[in-house]
Amino acid sequence: MGSSETSTTASGGLQNWLAAAPGRVETRGGEIRIAAGMLGRIAEVLVKVNDKVEDGELLIRLEDDEARARLAAAEAEAGARKRERDAQAVTAGRDEIAKAEDAVFSAGRALTGARFELDYALAARRSATGSAQQLADARRRFSDARERLARDRLAFAKAQAKPSLPAPNRLESALSAARAEVEVTEALLDKTRIRAGASGTVLQLNAKLGEMVAPSPEQPLVFLGDMTVLRVKAEVEESDVSKIKIGQKAFVRTSSYPGRDFEGRVAALAPSLAPPRIAFRGPRRATDVEVLEVTIELDGSTPLLPGMRTDAFFRK
Repeated sequence: MGSSETSTTASGGLQNWLAAAPGRVETRGGEIRIAAGMLGRIAEVLVKVNDKVEDGELLIRLEDDEARARLAAAEAEAGARKRERDAQAVTAGRDEIAKAEDAVFSAGRALTGARFELDYALAARRSATGSAQQLADARRRFSDARERLARDRLAFAKAQAKPSLPAPNRLESALSAARAEVEVTEALLDKTRIRAGASGTVLQLNAKLGEMVAPSPEQPLVFLGDMTVLRVKAEVEESDVSKIKIGQKAFVRTSSYPGRDFEGRVAALAPSLAPPRIAFRGPRRATDVEVLEVTIELDGSTPLLPGMRTDAFFRK
């Protein structure tokens, strides 16, 4: 790709184009909005605006005393049911499935512990209180635990698929139910952890320590975006669709940087026309036109910011 910014005169920059369209700057992959998964009070905010985060990293923790207590109780119940099952012989023909089920449960507990360890290691790196080796070890243990769980689940599925498998006895069923309760309570605990849905940069943060939050897609707590590549989503009117092609050169202008053109290329075309979203006109009318969403990837590094409105021009 060429230079990110090309300054031109107003006449020179606008002589060599076929079509123009309104647009908006966004990050590669678009803006990721992350909301709370449950009602709760914020206990920790582990990131700030402009922080770079990785996929799955813990961003916000809600108060979790109740969820932790429920999980501990469920694990204790599962342990008691296992001791009862082990005190008598397993139903004939179910030895393999019992071992596979035990392995899956053990692997799940190991993965939960490894995830918490990785959370602490990432938080320690961000606060400059942990070492790179500690983080690397935590990443390795988390990866190993995840792979182990995947293998054990596959083995359990194969054991369950065997024909003429006898039904479990009462104690075996009680153990399965207790372990299911552990998974349910663990899922509840995980909802107190608000994590990054992808790697990127924290663009906005709407979370304060001690604040009550509730699940709401209209009120996200964190906005993430991949700032390594900026792009413009432009809305081309139907009459100009035939003029636009993948790879075509384009440039954009914005009132934030008057007199400057920002070069790019057409990277993607939507598969169909749709109502406009950038140039919102209010309630739809029969005379309203449909538009084609066109993605322009900007060259190199630019001072443009996600959310800026632009005018996009497509070159001949």
